[in-house]
Amino acid sequence: MLSQAVGYAASALGYIAAAPPTGAKSILVKDIAEACAIPAPYLAKIIHSLSKSGIVITQRGIGGGVSLAKPPHHLTLWDLCHAMNDPIIHARCMLGTAECSDERACPAHAFWKQHRTQHVEFLKQTTIADIAAFEIRRGGTKASE
Repeated sequence: MLSQAVGYAASALGYIAAAPPTGAKSILVKDIAEACAIPAPYLAKIIHSLSKSGIVITQRGIGGGVSLAKPPHHLTLWDLCHAMNDPIIHARCMLGTAECSDERACPAHAFWKQHRTQHVEFLKQTTIADIAAFEIRRGGTKASE
């Protein structure tokens, strides 16, 4: 399971990607927070982390806000996990023991190795464009209005 921060980041970036093109390139954090039901102060911290990682561009002042630094089909959930240092990116033992490897396998090693590989592949293949398309289909953004 992904952390709440990564889930919020995915929702926020999906919202940005699904937003209809307007004269403004950026969307205000408060507008994203309201539309995605994310606490604005928490989203501001998430956006700051994503900005430091080069995933979003932020601009202050009139016409400011948040925009994607890359096309949404070039940003993956894996990218968000790295930016937010989600625990899923670390190859850890499912049971929480010390280093777990083929040479020093815990009882859950074979199971977790296979499932972790599937998780990682899913994260690397699922893009912000996929999230945006889902949001549009379910009517969760202004892009569907």
